[in-house]
Amino acid sequence: MEKLNLSQTFVALRHPNFRLWFIGQVVSLVGTWMQATAQGYLVYELTHSAAYLGIVGFAGGLPTLLFTLFGGVVADQISKRKLIVITQASMMVLAFILAALTFMGQVQPWHIVILAFLLGTANAFDAPARQSFIIEMVDKADLSNAIALNSTIFNLGTVIGPTVAGLVYAWLGPAWCFTINGISFIAVILALVAMKIASSTSTVKKSNPFIHLKEGLQYVFKEPRIRLILSYLAILSTFGFSLMTLVPAWAVKILGGDVRTNGLLLSARGVGALVGALMIAYIGSKQLRLKMWLTGWYLMPFVLFVFAWVRWVPASLLLIVFLGWCLMSVVNVSNGLIQSYVPDHLRGRVMSVFTLVFMGGMPIGSLLAGALASKNGEPVTVMIYGGVILLATLATYIFRPVIKTLA
Repeated sequence: MEKLNLSQTFVALRHPNFRLWFIGQVVSLVGTWMQATAQGYLVYELTHSAAYLGIVGFAGGLPTLLFTLFGGVVADQISKRKLIVITQASMMVLAFILAALTFMGQVQPWHIVILAFLLGTANAFDAPARQSFIIEMVDKADLSNAIALNSTIFNLGTVIGPTVAGLVYAWLGPAWCFTINGISFIAVILALVAMKIASSTSTVKKSNPFIHLKEGLQYVFKEPRIRLILSYLAILSTFGFSLMTLVPAWAVKILGGDVRTNGLLLSARGVGALVGALMIAYIGSKQLRLKMWLTGWYLMPFVLFVFAWVRWVPASLLLIVFLGWCLMSVVNVSNGLIQSYVPDHLRGRVMSVFTLVFMGGMPIGSLLAGALASKNGEPVTVMIYGGVILLATLATYIFRPVIKTLA
């Protein structure tokens, strides 16, 4: 077994470009989670409908299903840095539009649905480029650590952003949350511009994009390890992450709280995910990471079952910390495993499939969760989703000998 080494936890930060990326993303993702938190609560304030929360979640995730695979083709054909600058600038403009509508008191639920769809479209091209851009900032030997630290950045945003959003929302209103998010994009754009990336010629010939898309899909379907990982990721996305759509309704209806409770719940999930990401960065062994992957699956359904029955805020926060750890253990290890298998010339397209499966399951799960919650209540919905994940957990135990080959 490989010895644990604390000095390796942040080894990817020795690369100057990755340090710039790390700082820019920390600032930007705090703003992103402020907007996501404030937007969800604003929708619930305007509609008092769990179903509408699901509609907004579906609108934001639908572009993932429609455009992400083509986003991967584009990422393999042009400068990834240039593509990320374009998508981040687009997201900044959308944040300012939502802020302006809210400041003027003109914002309506349908405005949020449309802006969520446009934001999702930008993200459909941004995500594959970001996932495959990491290899350009670090050596291949540090890739797994960089992926884990990249996830750490994301989860640091989920810890800070929702809590700050709850305070800012209660003090100044949602428009300032959206404004701060718009300003935060400047940090990552400046970081990207400041990077010194070696110019490289794409290995992908620019011809019919459908041919390149087919090539990437054929690789994914022919590689049994990637197929297995993606099948579990689809279940996790659809029946795990999508439950976060119900948090605003849960905070108010189930726990009797307000916008600050909503922020604390989302931040608690971020705390668990951050701990999971740091643990993965700390661990150098694939076998140990795979054990984290399995542990995440084994714990998740039981955490959801208990969470569905708890009505005490401190206990709910603790449970959602454990849920965040489970979710991140599965997603982050899955990302690292896939990137360790894929050849560089297919990286953008393969990671677009990863993004499609991971983010594409969320809108479907969100829409279903909203509909189920409106009819049967939020606790029953959580129990149903926990039951589906329990079935996946049983399958994990049955196919454990096959899963062990992933390492």
